[in-house]
Amino acid sequence: MLRRIIKKVIPRSAFKAVEPYGHLGEAMLMQARHGFPAKDLKVIGVTGTDGKTTTCTLITNMLRANGYKVAMMTTISVDYGDGRGPQPNPTRLTTMGVGGLLSRIKKIKASGAEWLVLETTSHALAQHRVWAIPYTIAVMTNLGHEHLDYHGTFENYRAAKKMLFTQTDRNKKGLRVGIANADDPSGALFAAAVKNPVLYGTKGKGNLQATAIKLTPNGSTFTAKAGSDEYHITCHLPGSFNVYNSLAAIGVGRAIGLTPAQIEQGIASLDSVEGRMTHVDEGQDFTVIVDYAHTPESFEKLFKEIRPLTKNRLIAVFGSAGRRDEAKRAQQGAIAGRDADVVIVTEEDDRDIDGQEILEQIAAGAEGAGKRRKKDLFLVHDRPLAVQTAIDMAKKGDVVLLLGKGHEKSILSNGPKAAALRHLQQDDTDPQRVIKHDYDEVTAARTALRTRLGKKA
Repeated sequence: MLRRIIKKVIPRSAFKAVEPYGHLGEAMLMQARHGFPAKDLKVIGVTGTDGKTTTCTLITNMLRANGYKVAMMTTISVDYGDGRGPQPNPTRLTTMGVGGLLSRIKKIKASGAEWLVLETTSHALAQHRVWAIPYTIAVMTNLGHEHLDYHGTFENYRAAKKMLFTQTDRNKKGLRVGIANADDPSGALFAAAVKNPVLYGTKGKGNLQATAIKLTPNGSTFTAKAGSDEYHITCHLPGSFNVYNSLAAIGVGRAIGLTPAQIEQGIASLDSVEGRMTHVDEGQDFTVIVDYAHTPESFEKLFKEIRPLTKNRLIAVFGSAGRRDEAKRAQQGAIAGRDADVVIVTEEDDRDIDGQEILEQIAAGAEGAGKRRKKDLFLVHDRPLAVQTAIDMAKKGDVVLLLGKGHEKSILSNGPKAAALRHLQQDDTDPQRVIKHDYDEVTAARTALRTRLGKKA
């Protein structure tokens, strides 16, 4: 409540200047209040633009398959390491606020976990939410165009992400290992921030390389080489981007001291990650895939993977969130306009922003790539209706991609006073500005399929 009042009375520029110090003070007080609950845990932090949740899940699964007592906190869920499995993340934050974070770490500690895999965002790092978290290994997946609405510039965004590596390096009791993507332009910068760097890739750069890569619609096989060590990997997660995510997990396994057999078995033991390349099948003669891709970089990767596997048309359904980087909207529209046969633009999380305006921004990019309205470009604001529209127009051999929501269980729409109050700073907790509705993309897709096929709900 106090923060909401302060944000309303202090100019945005002034608030952004003092905000990190307020968060740091809060983190210090909360750590002291909770007794520094992570101090005896071995924490593996994973940051990047895309692939964080999948990489966290690969690492956690690999460690658990080999007898390690491990917990995990990601965008999707919190796994307390107590045997109950992943529990839904009650917030819409990848790295939740410091109070919620520390209370959950206390519960993780009480469960007997010795390791914690923690998905760590640029917001959490810039706002010092993870101050005093004893990271022993840092992982960087990749860096792209995201959250510039908050950070202002790509350089600020990158600097915030790199804080994970500098914080890891300061932990003299830890391994001080930093694992970074050698094929990403920022990878070397991250690796240079730690005492023990590991660079992984597929293009000949770095000291952990994937070779003999074979991709299938259901996953991949490849050989990973690091010096004289070889790992014969089977990954059941489709897409070349999951080769990179697997390499990051291999780097973690090597740093901890797992044997090649343990690493191979650990990677192979994971069958899927919720909301990531999730197939929805009700017996139809076309393919429906739900994925969390919501950045230009993830669009580029996903369309590149799906296009060659598409026998007929590729139909893409997606939106772009309100109160987030506006520049990416036209970029996403342009990528989909180029690579998909049909583009259906819809709501993602408008929050208190004019949803039709967001759709127009995306559509401009798609039109620039050659799409024409009511022919192969459709603006359908209501997301369940957009999903039904895509399902209804799909033909044998088509692929329907439902992008941007993935695992999420809600959608944020305009409140009754959204238009009048959107000049104020973001506040998703004000019901006059933002209303939270239950929404699950897989359920929406399944409902649409059953409606088309004439099945009972």
